[in-house]
Amino acid sequence: MDHPPRLSKRTAGARPALPTEPGFWRSPVRGVRFTAVLGLVLLAGLTLLFVTGLLSYAAYNPDLASVNDKTPDRGWLGFYLFDWPTHPYWLYRLTQGLHVTVGIALIPVLLAKLWSVIPRLFTLPPVTSLAHALERISLVLLVGGALFELVTGVLNIQLDYLFPGSFYRLHFYGAWVFFGAFVAHAALKMPKALRAIRSGELRSGGTGGGAGAAGVAGAGAHRAPRTEDDLASPAPAAPTVSRRGAFAVVGAGSLFMLLTTAGRSFDGPLRRTALLAPHGWEDPGGGPNGFQINKTAAAVGVRAADTAGDRWRLVVSGPAGDVRLSRAQLLAMTQHTSELPIACVEGWSTSNQSWRGVRLRDLAALAGYPADAPGVFVESLQPRGSFRSGALRENQVRDGRSLLALRVNGADLSLDHGFPARIIVPAAPGVLNTKWVTRLTFGAL
Repeated sequence: MDHPPRLSKRTAGARPALPTEPGFWRSPVRGVRFTAVLGLVLLAGLTLLFVTGLLSYAAYNPDLASVNDKTPDRGWLGFYLFDWPTHPYWLYRLTQGLHVTVGIALIPVLLAKLWSVIPRLFTLPPVTSLAHALERISLVLLVGGALFELVTGVLNIQLDYLFPGSFYRLHFYGAWVFFGAFVAHAALKMPKALRAIRSGELRSGGTGGGAGAAGVAGAGAHRAPRTEDDLASPAPAAPTVSRRGAFAVVGAGSLFMLLTTAGRSFDGPLRRTALLAPHGWEDPGGGPNGFQINKTAAAVGVRAADTAGDRWRLVVSGPAGDVRLSRAQLLAMTQHTSELPIACVEGWSTSNQSWRGVRLRDLAALAGYPADAPGVFVESLQPRGSFRSGALRENQVRDGRSLLALRVNGADLSLDHGFPARIIVPAAPGVLNTKWVTRLTFGAL
């Protein structure tokens, strides 16, 4: 039989001044059931984020060449790497779009979950045993890792690189620290969370709170056996919102975050709803080149004079030696068309654009590889900024849709979209679709 908690005179008369005292936390919404539901949502969502994050890292093919690898000291953490495929062509658009959009939508859920368990931060004594000490340490890694990944991810999406060092390295190692603590926490808490949800109090429409909370169910209503609720206040305040109402608030917050970011993966009116995404609502202009740009020519120091016909040449290197080609000579070669999107690590993407140019495997043959096309090292005119060069695998070169693009949507490339020539490869991250290409070295990887 449950008994109401015994309150001290201070607790009964006034709110305690210290957060270490149980009566300090009086919200009737807090409770193991509220926390358990949020935890199960995060269990599914954060697992998806971790998997899609690893897929994004693998898409860079970091074990192919040092220029692609932003965490060269990753050691055994690189065990999952594999040859990134080119089918389906929208693969990276899907996986990275999910990674960023779901991550942003989970922000209200994560914050609500942290709010729901904040009383445990002030529990005394802080450590009661070695096992309890290990659990507390894992919670520090879990909460710290979650907030670190959230902050660095949002800053990267907003193109605000305020953190020291490379985003790729920080986010990569932060993800492993967080996920290790997350797995340990989930294994410890999953049985309790499932018991709490099966107890049925949420379905009763209760306002939350502990044994002393009023209005949890109608008088005489049948109730499942209660589980111990160490998160519920022993002296809950009068409810201002039901527990279901609190879930509705969290859900509305997630829906708002979703609606103000997801549109950047779609062209047309939906893109204008992406108010929180830098590659969302701004107008990229009209015409054939009127689609989103990750980095402008001016931002990385590429000048129109550097791409002029008399000054620019493409150097194709291989067993046949160096072959120098003007843009006119490239246009005179057999041209092919590919309908492909651009998708970037920040989670934004375009719809399919109609690219036209010379197949990479044809350029590999020109370099002296008439049979199996090897990988290629791509260099750009870009004088500064990351990914001035990049490497592509054999399967990416051999794919007939992989082009050195010269035109898009029936017009010459604009300077911001990579004039005089750029790479376009199915399913590859946008940064590996190198712009302002000046040299292709086949078989050098």
